Amino acid sequence: MTADQIVDLFERDLRARKRLAELIVMEPDIRLAIINAVLREVATKDDIKALESYIKVLEGRIQELSNMVSEMRGAYKELSKRIDDLDKRIDSLDKRIDSLDKRIDFATKVTLLLTGSVLAALIAEIISRILLPR
Repeated sequence: MTADQIVDLFERDLRARKRLAELIVMEPDIRLAIINAVLREVATKDDIKALESYIKVLEGRIQELSNMVSEMRGAYKELSKRIDDLDKRIDSLDKRIDSLDKRIDFATKVTLLLTGSVLAALIAEIISRILLPR
């Protein structure tokens, strides 16, 4: 009989499998080997304490990040407010520039009219002296 056949028999017979397990567990050296193998997979109190310590460190880092985010939100709000203020000042400057443009246009037109009037008066004077000698 082969080892595969024996394993197949144990797979089919639940009662025989339980008896084999009881026999194995009754043997102190085998039981100790099983316990040691299981303990390697189980978390110890020290493992849990180390994990708790690591979690506390992570919580601290999360709190620091949360504080940084809050500060950045405050800075963003302040920056947004300052940008809005700058926009208002730029709008005000645009209005003042438009007003100055209108005044300059008016002054240019008045200057052209006055210059035209002076030229017309000068031309009329010259023509009158040529055509109407004294």
